[in-house]
Amino acid sequence: METYKLVMPEHLNHFGFLFGGNLLKWTDEIAYIAVTLDYPGCNFVTVGMNRIEFRKSIRQGTILCFETKRNNVGRTSIEYAVNVTREDITTGEKELVFSTMITFVSVDEEGRKKEICQGRKV
Repeated sequence: METYKLVMPEHLNHFGFLFGGNLLKWTDEIAYIAVTLDYPGCNFVTVGMNRIEFRKSIRQGTILCFETKRNNVGRTSIEYAVNVTREDITTGEKELVFSTMITFVSVDEEGRKKEICQGRKV
């Protein structure tokens, strides 16, 4: 799944760069959308991201591309790879600014782990 986000003034810190927490929030939200669309009827919660390393600074007006791909499926958990790139609007060149693996666990209505529902055919 591919999704885009525009970095606006309200997303910046006092130095004029994107707050890392906003990038983490967007990553979690976009990966959650992907897993929810892949497994309709299942409830998921985030249990972790494998690595948090901001590779490049990001300024206002940057358009970020979030590419989310299912990586590994277990009995109750599922992992997605998320790569975030920015594209230079003058050259079209893409640059990786952030990547992580995010893990979700399938839960029941009481928040207890349960087996993952049958996913849609991709």
